[in-house]
Amino acid sequence: MKRKTTDSTATVAELKSRVLAFSTERDWAQFHAPKNISMALAAESGELMEHFLWASPEESLVIARSKAKRGDIADELADVVIYALEFANVTGIDLAAAIDRKMQANARKYPVAKSRGRSAKYNEL
Repeated sequence: MKRKTTDSTATVAELKSRVLAFSTERDWAQFHAPKNISMALAAESGELMEHFLWASPEESLVIARSKAKRGDIADELADVVIYALEFANVTGIDLAAAIDRKMQANARKYPVAKSRGRSAKYNEL
């Protein structure tokens, strides 16, 4: 019996491996140039955003928590992450290392003392 995968049990490497295996089994590498994967990622992001179109920030939280919409929203989010993982596979980017570098850069650009509770861009702090 296959174990249930959760955020607390899966590693990025395992997820990347599953996405790669899925693509490889279908011989999709021929279609998965960075250009195509990045465009698919943008398209799936748009499908995720569509659930919240015209909603206020408060309404968007209600929608995201709605039992009626939760499954569809989770599916769109999964599509976004799957394409991001496939992009990392195709380009050889170590996603965990890239996230670590980016979080360090963001910490420098958005120091807590200047950015806490503010939505201003780093050059406006």
